[in-house]
Amino acid sequence: MIGLLQRVTEARVEVGGETVGAIDAGLLALIGVERGDAEIQADRLLERLLGYRVFADADGKMNRSLREAGGGLLLVPQFTLAADTRKGMRPSFTPAAPPVEGERLFGYLVERARYQHAPVATGRFGAHMRVGLSNDGPVTFWLRTPPTTVA
Repeated sequence: MIGLLQRVTEARVEVGGETVGAIDAGLLALIGVERGDAEIQADRLLERLLGYRVFADADGKMNRSLREAGGGLLLVPQFTLAADTRKGMRPSFTPAAPPVEGERLFGYLVERARYQHAPVATGRFGAHMRVGLSNDGPVTFWLRTPPTTVA
């Protein structure tokens, strides 16, 4: 499972002109589900999203996590993160989980996130979304919990 994590001062997701998810300061995480991912990868990715130290401490160093700093978590499904771009001029989506499995695991991640943190907002799986954000820093990290197996 892949998470592209961005520290933001605000972020929102719109579908069809309607805001479906928004946060003030916190983290925006674009989420890609790969073939072979399971709940264990979702749990580990969530642990890292909530615990990754990307917020400044009193000395201005990135030593505080979202859990410590507070703020929102906006989770946005993005299957293109799982694309294979190693060759050619067109991405292959073979590494991405099938849509039904991707949606199930994204839903699991959201459910677990809401149990462990507040506020949590989301995009909409399978929808054409417009994501707006103000990246703070900019601070962006690519996190990956590799699949156990590859089908």
